[in-house]
Amino acid sequence: MTENNQDRQPTPDRAEDNAFFPSPYSLSQYTAPKTDFDGLATEEKYTGGRWRVLVIATDERYMHMRNGTFFSTGNHPVETLLPIHHMAEAGYDIDVATTSGGPGKFEWWAYPGEDDAVASAWEATKEKFKSPKKLGTVIADGLDDYAAVFVPGGHGAMNGIPDSTEVRDVLDFFLRNDRLVVTLCHGPAALLAAGIDRQSNPFAGYEIAAFPDSLDFGANVDIGYLPGEMPWRLGKRLSEAGLTITNDDMTGATARDRNLLTGDSPLAAHQLGKEAALALLESFGN
Repeated sequence: MTENNQDRQPTPDRAEDNAFFPSPYSLSQYTAPKTDFDGLATEEKYTGGRWRVLVIATDERYMHMRNGTFFSTGNHPVETLLPIHHMAEAGYDIDVATTSGGPGKFEWWAYPGEDDAVASAWEATKEKFKSPKKLGTVIADGLDDYAAVFVPGGHGAMNGIPDSTEVRDVLDFFLRNDRLVVTLCHGPAALLAAGIDRQSNPFAGYEIAAFPDSLDFGANVDIGYLPGEMPWRLGKRLSEAGLTITNDDMTGATARDRNLLTGDSPLAAHQLGKEAALALLESFGN
């Protein structure tokens, strides 16, 4: 086996039997010490004290692949923390919840260790991710003061969240009350929850950006980012639910359809954060 081929082999995660992190080569292609953050979209800040952003994080790290391996995943730190940085800097308090109330999980191998914006967001929210609210409790306490719900990406967003009736109930509230729904990469898997126990999904007819199946079932396996094929195809399931995915590659594309803001990958995190902050200030700035 050549050195190059070894670099493309997924790295074992010793915390779980037959579990793997992405290969060294894939990380060299997909991660960097800094993001493309080049400043905020606006210096305007919300000072009203009411409106908040609800972040729904994944509490399950391992994705069971078709070949029997586990992918050691979670929420992608750039896709999570960079949009949060923009929304928090615009003056909106951040609450973090998981469906179980257990800690949010991160793909820490993708953390950009030299990025000040990401580091700032992590320092401000790390205790909230480590000791999040239980989503059912958040719903019971009331969602009236949340201007936006944000579902970060990372393959971990496909674990549990799309099958949660509580996520469905949150999305119902945000649709019904014209609040913002923000998500990117694999986070749009959460939109599938809106169709649970229904003949049609309320997001049918919406246009979104999301991570392309062609990469997850092609290059991501070939270069060892994934240890095997995923259990299901995100884009296919979203299309079957009636949503239209506007991108077929990973370029940093974002999309807005009504109050749904989406992005295709970590490359979109900075721009989506800007757009989310501006949308919040436009609709919930008082």
